[in-house]
Amino acid sequence: MFPRPIEKSGTVAKTAYQAFLPVALFIWLLPLLAIFVTSIRGAKDINAGNIFGWPSEFALFENYSAVFTQSAAAQYMLNSVMITVPTVLISVSLACLAGYALAIYRFRVAVPLFFLFVAGHFIPFQILLLPVRDMSVQTGLYDTIAGQFLFHAAFQTGFCTLFMRNFIKALPFDLIESARIEGVAEWRIFWFVVLPLVRPAIAALAVLIFTFVWNDFFWANVLTQGESAKPITAGVRSLNGQFVNNWHLVSAASLMAAIPPVVMFFLMQKHFIAGLTLGAVK
Repeated sequence: MFPRPIEKSGTVAKTAYQAFLPVALFIWLLPLLAIFVTSIRGAKDINAGNIFGWPSEFALFENYSAVFTQSAAAQYMLNSVMITVPTVLISVSLACLAGYALAIYRFRVAVPLFFLFVAGHFIPFQILLLPVRDMSVQTGLYDTIAGQFLFHAAFQTGFCTLFMRNFIKALPFDLIESARIEGVAEWRIFWFVVLPLVRPAIAALAVLIFTFVWNDFFWANVLTQGESAKPITAGVRSLNGQFVNNWHLVSAASLMAAIPPVVMFFLMQKHFIAGLTLGAVK
């Protein structure tokens, strides 16, 4: 029923695994390697059509410094932070509250309410393009930082609630019953009993939502028009001119935009893995 661990496999399977793993890792990293080589390529190679060959000159410092001098990359990065961080805080906070209510309390509309949180993720997000844009225009939130993080928070809260409800549901209910018998208030049970136990799940959820929102490209173009509110994923296009393709600068900006999610994952790696495996073993 379950796959056999590689440690318990035969000699042939272990040898094949050890031989295939570096090849698979190289294939997986090949696109990133190609982007990095392009990011240190000079403009002469790009203009000559030498995009996939070995660079004739290296312009590491020039390209990465030009990202900030020839575009508003610093503003784009700041916009991404101002969009992503509030989204994570709002989504995770609401999910903890809603997940606690749906997991602990028994009331008549609990199941339909939980279904509403989940049902939104079965709708293709492309269908929401026009309604969301029209609503943002009518409310004055179009092409603003607030309009983007409010939309992302509303869109991600359903997934976060599903995530947190299942984790809280797996906690021993005896802990909550014991606290209630001792006369502990409900908000103190939530704050001092439940939240410390689901801290790994909160960390895992924060990393996931941070990565989802930071890497978003579709809604960044739907909800913005000018340059003042664009995140880095949409702003890198400004490095390409109308008649000139500066792919070396676009590649450099793309790699710089990928650094924050990677750094956050490694900083939260321990909690992230613990959160994903919490409740997997009884």
